[in-house]
Amino acid sequence: MECIGCGADVPDEDGPVHRYLVASPGCWRLYGEVLVREYTDAQYYSAHCLSVDAYAVQHPGTESPQTIQSEAVHLARLCLLIERGLAIEAANAAMARFAKNSKGKAHWLVPPSHKGAITVVDIWNAVDAPAHRDAAWTWATCAWQAWGEHHDQVRAWLDRYLWREDKA
Repeated sequence: MECIGCGADVPDEDGPVHRYLVASPGCWRLYGEVLVREYTDAQYYSAHCLSVDAYAVQHPGTESPQTIQSEAVHLARLCLLIERGLAIEAANAAMARFAKNSKGKAHWLVPPSHKGAITVVDIWNAVDAPAHRDAAWTWATCAWQAWGEHHDQVRAWLDRYLWREDKA
């Protein structure tokens, strides 16, 4: 069946889903299995933030303060990693600063209709840690590119909220 969030061909099954991200149960389960790999094997963990960001922006949910903040933060970290070339550790620290400074100040970005050809299924199918890491980078890049019409807004948010405390 097609995931209602990312459009991937995922198992048609009943089961839990995320509280505010919109995903089919089969997609959510596959993502959970990807996370288990990343949390239980250090060779996979270096791809973790890529997986988190890619999944979040491919399953944006519906407009609410929580989803607005979630999408802003995940898109911001993708921009920092992919466009600005920050190392993962630096991007993680910047993401925390950005989240604090931008809370309640971002606005809803209408999600793209096509969220990218690479999905959780591709990383779930990775046969070993190097393939997993490569798939995660490809997935994250594809997910970031899908949001291309909003890149200027994400960059503007980064410029405003990342490098300084905003008092306005």
